[in-house]
Amino acid sequence: MTTRVIALDLDGTLLTPQKTLLPSSVEALSRARAAGYQLIIVTGRHHVAIHPFYQALALDTPAICCNGTYLYDYHAKNVLKADPLPVDQALQLITLLESHQVHGLMYVDDAMLYEHPTGHVIRTSNWAQTLPPEQRPVFTQVPSLAQAARDVNAVWKFALTDDDIPKLQQFGKHVEQQLGLECEWSWHDQVDIARQGNSKGKRLTQWVESQSSSMENVIAFGDNYNDISMLEAAGTGVAMGNADDEIKARANVVIGDNTTDSIAKFIYSQLL
Repeated sequence: MTTRVIALDLDGTLLTPQKTLLPSSVEALSRARAAGYQLIIVTGRHHVAIHPFYQALALDTPAICCNGTYLYDYHAKNVLKADPLPVDQALQLITLLESHQVHGLMYVDDAMLYEHPTGHVIRTSNWAQTLPPEQRPVFTQVPSLAQAARDVNAVWKFALTDDDIPKLQQFGKHVEQQLGLECEWSWHDQVDIARQGNSKGKRLTQWVESQSSSMENVIAFGDNYNDISMLEAAGTGVAMGNADDEIKARANVVIGDNTTDSIAKFIYSQLL
């Protein structure tokens, strides 16, 4: 029998606004695994920021991280496939960030680096402190992102936030035009910038085909613009009720929002 795959975005989809997993979702996904489904996390997050969820779901698959930039094996603790930002492009982007006074996180190797503690950085760092030390992601303030980009092995992506959304939208367009990088919105006030061509849909397709399966056998759940590529590539793209109308229009099915038992109900009624 052909193995079917359930691909899961985290923030805004599998996670509640409080960054927790609903017990109903955990139970339904456990039953799906027992029924033969493979589960895979497909997230904009760094691999160091998904430990508690990966472990709570008892997964044995790799995780697709940073919007498809890389595939990470949690058990072997290594990167299986990756398309990081070339250093020269990372440096060009940092120069633009400085000239436009836009701040954010630079996702590298096994950590997230920043120069200025923006609200997003503070909120995420505070969340990290609530986790056990072995699950806690690494946030490090550095004097120079440019120097850090030269020193690390890989720059996965930049996550940029700003209270001025139009300013951030304009900056994203400028980066796409001037540097030819991939800009995707992963939250209402966050744009992620990575190497051109990277996407959740592309990396998920590669992984599914490596399992001798087809995207027709994939059920993908997502809620934001960085999920569109996998919602459209999957045999069944499922948009959350809290998604924007544009995302819902690109999915096959729309369910309830991420505060309800909608994922569990869909699994029980449609997959099991």
